Amino acid sequence: MLEQIRPQIEQLIARYEAVKAENEHLRQELQACEETGAGLRKQIHELESEIETRKLAEAFSSGTFNAEAKAKVDTLIKEIDKCISYLEEA
Repeated sequence: MLEQIRPQIEQLIARYEAVKAENEHLRQELQACEETGAGLRKQIHELESEIETRKLAEAFSSGTFNAEAKAKVDTLIKEIDKCISYLEEA
């Protein structure tokens, strides 16, 4: 009876090992994708910051200080003031 079950047990063990190996491969692939995603999010953030900087620089270099540039400067000043108040609290 044991001899009849042995091939089935060996087959189950082989399947388990195959699934275990595939699982490890998928974990590594997921980690690589997460790292790539984090890098791309960082790059997006940097590019958005660069766009804002260029818009602000363009507004100042055009010689006319338009409402959009003034609003951006006001926002930056408020953020700086908020940072200063946080530092004073610490």
